[in-house]
Amino acid sequence: MKQSSFIKINPADSVVVCLRPFKKGESIEVDGKSITIQQDTPVGHKVLIVDTPEGKDIIKYGYPIGHARQDLKMGEWVNENNLKTNLSGKLTYEYNPVDEELAIPHEGRTFNGYVRKNGEVGIRNEVWIVPTVGCVNGIAERLASQLEKETGLEGIDAVHAWHHNYGCSQLSEDHENTRKVLRDIVLHPNAGAVLVLSLGCENNQPEDFMAMLGDYDKDRIRLLVTQRVEGDEVEEGMRVLRELYAIARQDKRQTCPLSELRVGLKCGGSDGFSGITANPLVGEFSDYLVAQGGTSILTEVPEMFGAETILMNRCKTPELFDQTVKLVNDFKEYFLSHGEPVGENPSPGNKAGGISTLEDKALGCTQKCGRAPVSGVLAYGDRLKVKGLNLLSAPGNDLVASTALASAGCQIVLFTTGRGTPFGTFIPTMKISTNSTLAKNKPNWIDFNAGQLVEGRPMKEVLADFIEKIIAVANGEKARNEENGYREISIFKNGVTL
Repeated sequence: MKQSSFIKINPADSVVVCLRPFKKGESIEVDGKSITIQQDTPVGHKVLIVDTPEGKDIIKYGYPIGHARQDLKMGEWVNENNLKTNLSGKLTYEYNPVDEELAIPHEGRTFNGYVRKNGEVGIRNEVWIVPTVGCVNGIAERLASQLEKETGLEGIDAVHAWHHNYGCSQLSEDHENTRKVLRDIVLHPNAGAVLVLSLGCENNQPEDFMAMLGDYDKDRIRLLVTQRVEGDEVEEGMRVLRELYAIARQDKRQTCPLSELRVGLKCGGSDGFSGITANPLVGEFSDYLVAQGGTSILTEVPEMFGAETILMNRCKTPELFDQTVKLVNDFKEYFLSHGEPVGENPSPGNKAGGISTLEDKALGCTQKCGRAPVSGVLAYGDRLKVKGLNLLSAPGNDLVASTALASAGCQIVLFTTGRGTPFGTFIPTMKISTNSTLAKNKPNWIDFNAGQLVEGRPMKEVLADFIEKIIAVANGEKARNEENGYREISIFKNGVTL
């Protein structure tokens, strides 16, 4: 993959990506021809290698990433000022299935996890407090702090209260989304015990919410309705938490096949190297995990726009194809219903890092799911039903999408970033840097450096190290966000607040 100063990702591309900054007047040799750089061009950005008239597509990753806004000469810096998206509204799609043989051997790898009563496997053994409504966030935080201080976390990994702003004053879909995500958190296997904390008068009524849990483990999941407590609700909450803690601390790790591992695939603060280093590395891991019988989930539906046909054609069945078409077009309709353009996505940080259009972003983003076939499609708030590669409906927002991945049942989120971000959701959120500069500058944020891939190390070697790192985290090694205590949830909201 390494070249001295630039990389041409696909033979059909009409741009190359700069591996270092270029000055105006420098020359590069591409496909046997000398090209003079027309403007100072930053690292990670694109240089045109063929003359391109106004309106003609510009190609990267072998696909169009938009069209030229005006006549462009080879050697010009291609960016958001001279490149325009081709995206508009909803489309009609045709199913052209692609069945690619990955030929990845099954290695029989294992990790050490916590096997729950229902057979699901967690990689952490924590005590969680889940408010049914934001009104009791303060009580939840106080209880978590008091239990941690009292126990010193002996025998468990952590205590957390997952505060949020919802559970009341919401209608229809927003209300159900809140209930589903909170249900998913309560049932997550990374929790050894859960206190569901309610006020009592909220729209998310406690008894109805507990009924949503189905046949849950009543020893490890308890409900406390604070308005019904005669006296000090903190004292009563601590009594229940001590019982839950006593149960959870008895749990021990045991050997589990890698087929029980479920990872979420996410990117944020992307740059021009995201589709060259970190996202392809995560894609290689996703394929490897699926080959071992495990599960990965790709979300960020708006960041599929422009690359969606690649995913649609990897669907195992026509039914899955139809579900993926609905996944994409429903999200486009969501944009259009708010009067927003479908293609207005790359952030200022994305653009500064070398991503110019949504297609540019999407073609790099979707590499996180490798080449495996699509086995399942999930609505927002759904829990996993099938192993293999799944697609999940959620926006691109880092906190909302990562929470959705964890809610679906992932035990780890693999989060690639070129600009850097410290946050984490309610499960380990591993940060994979696209470049070595970020890894060097923010070692307290970054768990793994994929920038090695443009510095001479082959993918096979880097992937082997990456697999070992992920298994280490599954075995209990803390991700950076856990070490820093950066953990939170964020729930998707669309409609009216009463």
